[in-house]
Amino acid sequence: MRSATGVFDVNYFRMNQHAKVEIRNSTCPHDCPSACALDVEVIEGQSIGRVRGSKLQTYTAGVVCAKVARYSERIHHPDRLMHPMRRTGPKSSGQFARISWDEALDEIATRFDQAEREFGAESVWPYYYAGTMGLVMKNGINRLTHVKKYSRFYSTICANIARVGFAIGTGKIAGVDPREMGVSDLIVIWGTNPVNTQVNVMTHASRAKKERGARIAAVDIYNNDTMKQADIKIVLRPGTDGAFACAVMHVLFREGFADRDYLERYTDCPAELEAHLKTRNPEWASAICGVPVAEIEAFARAVGTTKRTFFRLGYGFTRSRNGAAQMHAALCIPAVTGAWQYEGGGAFFNNYAIWRFNESIIEGQDALDPTTRALDQSKIGRILTGDAEALHGGGPVKAMLIQNTNPVTVAPEQTLVRQGFAREDLFVAVHEQFMTETAQMADIVLPATMFMEHDDLYYGGGHQHISVGAKLIEPPGECRSNHEVMQGLARRLNAVHPGFEMTPRELIDATLKDSGHGDIATLEADLWRDLQPDFRTSHYLDGFAHADKKFHFKADWAHPPFGTMMGETKAMPSLPDHWTIIEEADEAHPFRLATSPSRSFLNTSFNETPSSQAREGKASVLMHPLDAASLGIANGDAVTLGNVRGETTLVARLFEGLRRGVLVAESVHPNHDHIGGRGINTLTGAEAVAPIGGAAFHDNRVWVKKAAAVI
Repeated sequence: MRSATGVFDVNYFRMNQHAKVEIRNSTCPHDCPSACALDVEVIEGQSIGRVRGSKLQTYTAGVVCAKVARYSERIHHPDRLMHPMRRTGPKSSGQFARISWDEALDEIATRFDQAEREFGAESVWPYYYAGTMGLVMKNGINRLTHVKKYSRFYSTICANIARVGFAIGTGKIAGVDPREMGVSDLIVIWGTNPVNTQVNVMTHASRAKKERGARIAAVDIYNNDTMKQADIKIVLRPGTDGAFACAVMHVLFREGFADRDYLERYTDCPAELEAHLKTRNPEWASAICGVPVAEIEAFARAVGTTKRTFFRLGYGFTRSRNGAAQMHAALCIPAVTGAWQYEGGGAFFNNYAIWRFNESIIEGQDALDPTTRALDQSKIGRILTGDAEALHGGGPVKAMLIQNTNPVTVAPEQTLVRQGFAREDLFVAVHEQFMTETAQMADIVLPATMFMEHDDLYYGGGHQHISVGAKLIEPPGECRSNHEVMQGLARRLNAVHPGFEMTPRELIDATLKDSGHGDIATLEADLWRDLQPDFRTSHYLDGFAHADKKFHFKADWAHPPFGTMMGETKAMPSLPDHWTIIEEADEAHPFRLATSPSRSFLNTSFNETPSSQAREGKASVLMHPLDAASLGIANGDAVTLGNVRGETTLVARLFEGLRRGVLVAESVHPNHDHIGGRGINTLTGAEAVAPIGGAAFHDNRVWVKKAAAVI
């Protein structure tokens, strides 16, 4: 039964005793390393009920986050976009009129062709990201880019900094089986808040605590929900993890906890590292990171006396101008202790290197022309406002198609982003599920499917499984998948490639075969296929992935294993250190701001769901009570934060669980949730982070003042 809005009324089926409920399997597609295995209630073959974590997949282990458990709220939301629309009023006015799919695709193709004729093919910039992590629906847009020779897309907003920081030490992006946390004696959760962002990390860590008496250590910039469950709590200042890591290693060498046999066999320059760390003692580090000397030494002794220590390293502490160096410094600790030798010991960040997917048919890589410019995702504000350097000296961007992302809210330098999207000479088509703030700036809006409404192929960055996520129900209204949009545009733009003629299932099948993973039927029969390498490989017991088979304490930042060189690479420290390139507080900007993830929003993917909105409440910033008192700020007051990039106003929440001078704004609320309509990313910069680019979302200096506005 449909409601007046045209969506299925889930409650109707739940009240109907005779409704047929079938449990179907799927994989969560959202921008999260957990990629949870799901058991989904499909009601009468038409709607979605409860979503649970599947017990059949050993990493998910029956647990899923609350926001996905309530996915029926999102997929059957009355405000979903249902049909194509054309803008009829000023940009951001919300004035649109319904049109047909043919009208919408014809207009997009006409405007793309016009931009190409007048300004060249590179004036068109297809822009996307990880609103879905499915390979077909996320990356298929690149096929159109490559065939048409449009400006390419260089992805920098999330993973580059962390990936290169890990691989520079191990030689590849892969580590210990993350399920080994369950047999560890000490789990160090560093620079990530998995209670908010990767709930399955806590599943396995809690298992070790319950079954083995293991301890959990958390290293982060505030007393978040993960740290509240930890036995050892390290609260440091943003951008100072490298100093803390160096002091820990200083103690390990000084007090005899370094495994010298392991160091000699498996690492590149242990003697040079030890000499380098002589001056990086706890007193030196404490002055930088704010962690008391006694806490640094106690942490080092806990790690040094526990062979089965598992370092679960996250993205958060790398979202800083020195983020790659910070990841590398933390990663060096288990190499000093030799923890890699033991089950439940070593380190894990991501398993990117084990998938070996050949996406040539999905992305049209045979049509790729490397001479076409690749524009930096994070610098979209500069690009759309005509910055010559960001445009690589080329012409302006005149037309865009946006899928799977919401840059008007999530991209850095929001002042420039909004100026760019307000250009009357910029044509923008947005393919979306809701009327996001980016969609409100569009000329054409297209309604998109959600993951249970199309077929796709998934991998779990935070674990070791691949899977097919099959279509479970029909999409509502006139929603179409990303692939269908690509097919429709390709026909109109004379973009010829075999991938445009294939169904999603055919693309999945071809990709699996090209990658040596069999066919789609076999993978579907497996449900979730475990690709974890054997113990010796995962623990690098036959050598690390560098040519010399050594773990590299000495990082060769001038020759990263992947990516495009950018940022201040020449100044990067070769040995682990505190790199002072961060945006330090100064007299005019006495506070350091980080924009950490919340529990109920995932970037902006769950901004529309009622339960997420209710839990997150108003846009707010955590502030130490003593800092607040010095400025005459009380709990719940409106405060304005500002720097050279702009200002935003939100609500102060007094919180003792962070260092003085540190502010934390959890989640990416819509801009309109902030007093005055300027969101938190107004304050974040888009400078390229060395060595291969990235956005330093947690590395901002700001001033704070009590605002006159009242909520």
